[in-house]
Amino acid sequence: MFNSKKQPSIRSLVGEGTVIQGTLRFGDGLRIDGEVQGDVVANVNDTSILVISEKAKVVGTVKAGHVIINGTVIGPVESNHLLELQPKALIRGDVRYESLEMHQGATIEGALTRLNSGGNAASAALEDKKSPKLLAVGNDK
Repeated sequence: MFNSKKQPSIRSLVGEGTVIQGTLRFGDGLRIDGEVQGDVVANVNDTSILVISEKAKVVGTVKAGHVIINGTVIGPVESNHLLELQPKALIRGDVRYESLEMHQGATIEGALTRLNSGGNAASAALEDKKSPKLLAVGNDK
């Protein structure tokens, strides 16, 4: 299902120890190991992949096609293809996704809303009214 399109390669890196302030726009793929204080947004017409590693932190909006999170995001997250939440992921904000894969230990403190195939927010809002709000909390060890 997800292998029908070729995955873009990661061409950019925000390295560990780096802090970026302001909006970060990217095409293809981006990996964040450092900190971004601002929005991280993929180019609209590109197939994109964003990896937020275990050591990374983003304070702002995150918006891309395929999003993989194992770090911290303080702000809303939108993935119009696949959102993967790995065990150390922490999101404090609302989450909008087309498809969701969530590992045990990942935490979301916000509302979950599924987008329809076209990413139409009105249809997603109607669907959201039918389903309960979820708060997913990982195991504290």
